[in-house]
Amino acid sequence: MKYIFYTYLALVLVSCSNNKNSSSPRWEQAARGVWKVSVGDPDKVNLLSELNIVPNLDAIAEIRESPLPFGREEVEIEVVDNRTFLRFPLEESEKIFGLGLNFKTVEQRDRILRLHVDHYGGRDDGRTHAPVPFFVSSRGYGVLINAARYIDVWVGTGVRKDSEHPPVARDRNSDLDWTAKPYSDNLEILIPAGGAEVIVFSGPTMLDVVRRFNLYNGGGCLPPKWGLGFWHRVPTLYTDKEIEEEVKEFEEKGFPLSVIGLEPDWMTAAYPCTYEWDPGRFPEPAAFQQTMKERNIRTNLWINPYISPQGELYDKIEPYTSSHTVWCGLVPDYTMPQAQDLLKQHFRKHQLDIGVSGYKMDENDGYDFWLWPDVATFPSHTPAEQIRQIYGSLMQKITTEMYEEENIRTYGLVRAGNAGTSSFPFVLYNDYYNHRDFITALINSSFIGVFWTPEVRASHTSEEWLRRMQTVCFSPLAMLNAWADGTKPWSFPDVAEQVNEVARLRMSLIPYLYSSFADYAFKGIPPVRAMNLEEGYRADVVLKEVSFDATANPYAMALKQEVKDQFMVGEYLLVAPLFEGEKERQVILPQGKWYDFYTGECVGEGEVITASPGLSKIPVYVKDGAVIPLYPETAKLDGTKYPLEIRHYGEKPGTYSLYDDDGESYNYRKGEYMRIPLEVSVDASGKKEGKVETSDIERSWSFSDYRFVFY
Repeated sequence: MKYIFYTYLALVLVSCSNNKNSSSPRWEQAARGVWKVSVGDPDKVNLLSELNIVPNLDAIAEIRESPLPFGREEVEIEVVDNRTFLRFPLEESEKIFGLGLNFKTVEQRDRILRLHVDHYGGRDDGRTHAPVPFFVSSRGYGVLINAARYIDVWVGTGVRKDSEHPPVARDRNSDLDWTAKPYSDNLEILIPAGGAEVIVFSGPTMLDVVRRFNLYNGGGCLPPKWGLGFWHRVPTLYTDKEIEEEVKEFEEKGFPLSVIGLEPDWMTAAYPCTYEWDPGRFPEPAAFQQTMKERNIRTNLWINPYISPQGELYDKIEPYTSSHTVWCGLVPDYTMPQAQDLLKQHFRKHQLDIGVSGYKMDENDGYDFWLWPDVATFPSHTPAEQIRQIYGSLMQKITTEMYEEENIRTYGLVRAGNAGTSSFPFVLYNDYYNHRDFITALINSSFIGVFWTPEVRASHTSEEWLRRMQTVCFSPLAMLNAWADGTKPWSFPDVAEQVNEVARLRMSLIPYLYSSFADYAFKGIPPVRAMNLEEGYRADVVLKEVSFDATANPYAMALKQEVKDQFMVGEYLLVAPLFEGEKERQVILPQGKWYDFYTGECVGEGEVITASPGLSKIPVYVKDGAVIPLYPETAKLDGTKYPLEIRHYGEKPGTYSLYDDDGESYNYRKGEYMRIPLEVSVDASGKKEGKVETSDIERSWSFSDYRFVFY
């Protein structure tokens, strides 16, 4: 009997040993303020491993150092049954941001998410186009879960028995302070793998954390200068002649235009794709590209990832594709160099060599019904789940490298991305179309190293049309997408003039925007970012009292009222959109004085103001001491050197580091760029004086002269 007992005990101990990996987390400093933490046996393929990213260690080292706000022993990581569990401490007042491209929420505390690449379905549940598993804490640290898996996250929702700060147990029958969501002091994460790599970033501020994260991923992208102009995607089935007529119409109406986007039917077959020009609609694609170039218009082509049997790429790439097809097209395994090289060769032959400027890469996100299932196999033996989590990232990497090899910058659109893509020149978009939620997504993108555009497609009224155009012109990519209904910027004649004005404002802001993108590339500072990352901004969560309702709200839960509709553009501009039906809105100003962008009037100082600018203007405010460089109003960027208008706002002296380069090549990486200091001094009597080194302007690529304008 003793023998049987001890044999059973030994088996139990062996089983426990197999099910639980008790090895301690391994901490390693990767850069100043950056630590890699690993446990167990992490996957070889992760979010960053396939992207050829080189961290910008020198720029990271320039960010002031800050210790982590917790001890290493407070971070618990263990592997059980081939699953990895992580736990981080949460303070009661701590706020958590990030965790994917969310459309309805900015703060993520009290949320449960499964981070999973997919088309956004109208709920912030983790299934989204960029489910980046990176969070930023208001305590001044951030964490990237570097695993290409479907990751579950509980942000302060689970209360543990061993909690050091447990909530008070209350009786719902007698205690009015009873809540359905008791306070939880932990953030817990589940990774379905036998190990994981976690990368921890210190502050001291949340912006410093985001900067370290972006720089660790290679820095932000610096798009070509033309990419910051106005984009227009033409209706599907358009021919080359119809596109040329469309461009002519823009010119005749004096409306800005820098990029024309072609939708699926430019090629011989789409859904799945050949990536080869349709000879009926585009009999001479090289000549068409030359015509566009002569009119200073770039072309951007729609594609999806699936290879049609009608095209010449099909047989070549078939050995490097999945067990399953999508729309009867092959699914390339882009973790394999052979598949990457074949795609590059095909794209060079049919597009790059004749002057195509970039791509809109669709359908690499989901839905589940038109994507390979997780039971699919790939020739690299990478699990289908991991391929799905990085497929959009891989497509960005391949096309970026193709243009880099030709020393040409590109800029485009994509439906999916993940961690590590901040240096790739792509902006996320989708088919969802809620204007308010688009602005919330724009704000959230700044926490996770991606871009988002609230593109304009259609509107029910002229008011909605103008409000949408106003916000898109302050986004990373300003685009009207007319693929389905043929809308034009002037489709609502009663607001056509105002639409033209805001589009021309976009063109005027290019020197300021381009310098802001340079700060993203060199310093990791998002050019469009959440107010929560702005120094001096404070927006405490307001709890809205909600009455008990046995059906609609049986637990009488309070709702968060978040500020998710105003954002910063560059160093100095605060943008506060109005939406259809609104005549006025509240704007929270950070500390210091702020001025109206259009008039220079002081509007407030660290307070909540009410904006009512009328229909023709989007509220834009400027920080005290701001220096804003502007082009004159122009409809195209044609290589002309423009005179520079340098505006100064407020009472404080100001400086600005104006960036310039050739706007098209990667020569800036070899030091071929300029930083032109712009300075405004203010004496005791309030008199202002501007200073620029004239020789710097004369030697620049983009500017012919300058003048100061003081507000």
